[in-house]
Amino acid sequence: MGALRRADGDPAFVQARHEENAALMASGHAKYTDGVGVVMSTQGPGAVHLLNGLYDAKLDHVPVVAIVGQQATSVLGSEYQQEIDLTTLFKDVAAQFVQMVATPEAAAMVLDRAFRTALATRSPCVVVLPHDVQAAAAPEETPHEHGVVPTTPAWRPPVVVPHDDDLREAAAVLDAGERVALLVGQGRATPRPRCGPSRSAWARG
Repeated sequence: MGALRRADGDPAFVQARHEENAALMASGHAKYTDGVGVVMSTQGPGAVHLLNGLYDAKLDHVPVVAIVGQQATSVLGSEYQQEIDLTTLFKDVAAQFVQMVATPEAAAMVLDRAFRTALATRSPCVVVLPHDVQAAAAPEETPHEHGVVPTTPAWRPPVVVPHDDDLREAAAVLDAGERVALLVGQGRATPRPRCGPSRSAWARG
């Protein structure tokens, strides 16, 4: 929270009164902006409250990244206050990617993988951040050495092009219909006629 205040609004921070609402807000953001929804919570009960919103994102196939606190790595496994096995808790809702950051050097890589996976699979991903890792200084540049995986913030979405035969078959179905209606959801691309005039109905999602 202190780092977000020092960031002076970049990234923007929207405070919710409950973790469940925050996760639903992140899912809604992903649905209506075509971007990644991001939500943060504390460990223990706060993390548990994220589940409803993350399942909303999972079942509606939208990318969300949850950054969740955890007790210090030095006490994990000791039944310390509010200690929950978070990777187990989230392993279904974030089946594509759930990972705990064990060292400051791994933070950039794990966050990068979470965002890449959320975008590629259109699903929620979870990053667990223990308190001692949160408080440690992040390296200015990740060292290139054994045991460290560098990463890059660049990402370009793939371009999925249907087969020409599939397009022709779909156009034939539309052309044969009367009063055609299309129900178009997440992941749609705006179709463009590739030939001459047609009676097909073209819809913008």
